[in-house]
Amino acid sequence: MRPLAVIGNVNVDLILGPAEPWPKAGTEIIVDHDELRVGGAAGNSALAWAALGVDFEIAANVGSDEFGRWLRETFGEKAQKWPVRPEGTTLSVGITHPDGERTFFTTRGHLPRYSLSDVLSVLDGGRLTGGYVLLCGSFLTTDLTVDYPALFDWADSHGITTVLDTGWPLDGWTEENRLSTRRWLTRCGCALMNEIETTTLAGMSDCAEAARDLRTHMPDGAIVVVKRGPDGAIAIDADGTLVSVSAPLVNVVDTIGAGDVFNAAFLAALAAGKPLRVCLEAGTTVASKAISTLPRSYGRPMQTDAEESMR
Repeated sequence: MRPLAVIGNVNVDLILGPAEPWPKAGTEIIVDHDELRVGGAAGNSALAWAALGVDFEIAANVGSDEFGRWLRETFGEKAQKWPVRPEGTTLSVGITHPDGERTFFTTRGHLPRYSLSDVLSVLDGGRLTGGYVLLCGSFLTTDLTVDYPALFDWADSHGITTVLDTGWPLDGWTEENRLSTRRWLTRCGCALMNEIETTTLAGMSDCAEAARDLRTHMPDGAIVVVKRGPDGAIAIDADGTLVSVSAPLVNVVDTIGAGDVFNAAFLAALAAGKPLRVCLEAGTTVASKAISTLPRSYGRPMQTDAEESMR
């Protein structure tokens, strides 16, 4: 299996809800559920890998408060080299709604000060040679984003394939953000976007055609994946062929981090050399399990090729 790592945003999520209707200013409502947990796109993907029994590395930073110490303790040895910033740790309060959707209130905290030197102080390029690095939280990690060209150069020098999931820009998909993302895609071997991100970036209404357009900005052999929630996922493979899978029907409890969980399961299967359709099925199956369970479950650990051969 090829090595796996994730670079990006790890923060704290406080989940409350469901809230219906939205409260008026100056009032108070009681909700049925609360949960304090690891959050951020990188954190969510890493938790899924850990639950699936997949070996990985994670490069992140934290703030110098109790939340930062808690995050480092949660990831144990994998967080030993994480830099500690003097700012408070970024906190997201997620308010869930009865339909499973959510609204976030997020502090800036430590994430804007996450830098390229932070990444390189944690990851060993030699150990990751030939593997995949998931790059996420692009519009939250301000200092690192400025140095993306150098980060791509580092990955290329070690034969590492960069996989991009930018997340949603805080100021929306402005023309500047769209141009930046298309520049980043020219250096990435795989893109993992949701349907709205894909169509908005490409300026097209059809997600399959939008995915094909994004792929034209990427290196030869690149893969574009579009996560479509309850409608499953599609991908344009290295040969330009469209691959599509449906998602299991589930009762949605909490969709927070669903796309990040998909990323983790998809990349674990890809790193194990599975066909693209199997990778998409892994992503949709594990993400569907995660959003329909409370407390969250990811299903059974993923089997390695050696384990499968013994069955």
